[in-house]
Amino acid sequence: MSFHSFTCDPPTPSSLADARRFLDENNASLDLLDRKIETAETQLAQIVAESRNAINQLQRERVALEEKITHALAYMSPIRRLPIELLRHIFLMNFDEYPCCAWILSSVCSQWRRLSLSMPKLWSKVCYPLQYTPCHNPNASADTIRLWLERSGSYIPLDVEIFLHVPDTTPSTPTPRSRTRSSPWPTFLSNNTITPAHYVQIQSSQPTTSIQIVPSTPPIVLPHSPPHYDWPGSLSPPSPLPSTVTTTNQLRASSHWGHIAIYYLVQQMHRWERFVFRFDRQFPSWQALKSVSGPAPLLKEFEVSCAEPMYYSEWPWLPSASPNTEVVLPKLETVTLQHAPFKWSSPMLRTNLRSLNLRTVPSTSIHVDRILLIISNNKALEDLSLHVTTVLSHVLPLTQTTLPELKTLSIGGHYLMASLVDSLVTPNLCSLTLNIDARDPIDDSISNLVTRSSHPAIHTLSIAYSSNGPPFYGGLIASWGFLNDLNHLRTLQVGCTPLDPLFAVLGTAEEDVLGVMCPFLEHLALRGCPAHSDGVTKLVQMVDARNPDGTPHTAPTTALGGSATPVKMRRLEMHECTVLGQDVVAWLKSRIDDVVCVDPPFERCEYSVVCHWP
Repeated sequence: MSFHSFTCDPPTPSSLADARRFLDENNASLDLLDRKIETAETQLAQIVAESRNAINQLQRERVALEEKITHALAYMSPIRRLPIELLRHIFLMNFDEYPCCAWILSSVCSQWRRLSLSMPKLWSKVCYPLQYTPCHNPNASADTIRLWLERSGSYIPLDVEIFLHVPDTTPSTPTPRSRTRSSPWPTFLSNNTITPAHYVQIQSSQPTTSIQIVPSTPPIVLPHSPPHYDWPGSLSPPSPLPSTVTTTNQLRASSHWGHIAIYYLVQQMHRWERFVFRFDRQFPSWQALKSVSGPAPLLKEFEVSCAEPMYYSEWPWLPSASPNTEVVLPKLETVTLQHAPFKWSSPMLRTNLRSLNLRTVPSTSIHVDRILLIISNNKALEDLSLHVTTVLSHVLPLTQTTLPELKTLSIGGHYLMASLVDSLVTPNLCSLTLNIDARDPIDDSISNLVTRSSHPAIHTLSIAYSSNGPPFYGGLIASWGFLNDLNHLRTLQVGCTPLDPLFAVLGTAEEDVLGVMCPFLEHLALRGCPAHSDGVTKLVQMVDARNPDGTPHTAPTTALGGSATPVKMRRLEMHECTVLGQDVVAWLKSRIDDVVCVDPPFERCEYSVVCHWP
């Protein structure tokens, strides 16, 4: 019966009865179809489930077979056939190139782990970069150092290198006048952000007297250490902090990190061959370094450096030992103390060192004759760097001191340090750096040093290049005539000194000199040097004289003592000196291979500065 058969409109009793019968028949047919569909779907789901179970079983069998094949291939791999002695030699070769490879090698497989744990030499380089924050687990950091020392055995010399980054948590509110300045610190030591402890290669042209907390090794990724029970005799590690620990408890735990870590290290001090500890600012347990004392018969290099001055009381540690203290440092050659306490009379500073680097804090004062005594106690010095902020006049007369092996000399700080330069004789000096807060010109000190030292072959000279002070308009260098005695000079760095006299002597020949001065000069760097109106003109004349157009020069054409044609200048840097102009810069780049020009801040400011005066 079709629905279209209902033609009566309005419906009649007979047509309504037919419609009811139609609905009953179709509802019954619909129920029957639903039951058939449900039955078919149930059957299909059962078939799918049975097929899925079969597929899963086949996949499990496949995985099992693949594992067997993988084990068989691993067993047949050439590395498996290497004798243990040869594999041990490969590990040691890898250690020579990557000193912290033990953490990676011990995580490859159980065989390599057993072998690496049986080789204490692989664990003798304790190089640990740390991100010191209140939120990290300080116990885990100290325990890693303990584990490192345990695995290095009891007789292998240790090379300890720790770089600690302590973020500045002090909130700072920038003032409307403040400008964004480029920081001399690497990105991972920025005060504004807390970043993971990784290393960044810095390409910065701005020198600084700040201490660079930059490691000498590539970045190290420490994998999660397996359980410590696999090392015989190891101490059980401290239980981890619960996840519900409060911030107060974390701060309390972090305040003991230095004491725990230094305690473990000092216990092995008799095995130290090299100890380097650098940090960018004070941390709660930094005074744990006081306990660094005792015999170190294998120690060759010792360094404790902080980027900021530390203010401290009396420290009974190795660099502050009393003069009568017996120290066992027979092999010590290098000492670096940057913003760290020391005594001028410490026996550590009279062990015939080869490299000495001292930087004092402003609160430490020392007589200049005592600084000279430190130098005279180490006649075999090859590298000497002294930066003393507060210097007192000498009590005892200053005597002439000869350093026959000295190659690199860097003097900075108080103006009285110039008298120290006047007392030295350095016949083999190659590099001279002076960053003295001079009150008078220092060219006489440089000239007298060169004359006393029988004109050494100095190839690098830096004068106030890293100085943070204003330009010395009175004349840091009264006369550049001493450059006539530096015929081997290849790099010249100058800061805070008028440019015009320097360009004049480098670009024109003197009456008693054949050709221009410094015929081998290849690199000229200037920073914060003011210039008069004709300074740019003299710069162009100097470059035109040393780098003639289309004439490549690789060596002077005549003997030393003056050259008609000097070597070609390869690099020119001018940082915040004077405005050159785009045309001048383009001309310089056509004559010199590498040119770096940075305009003074007031010239490169691209926004308006509004000052609100009261």
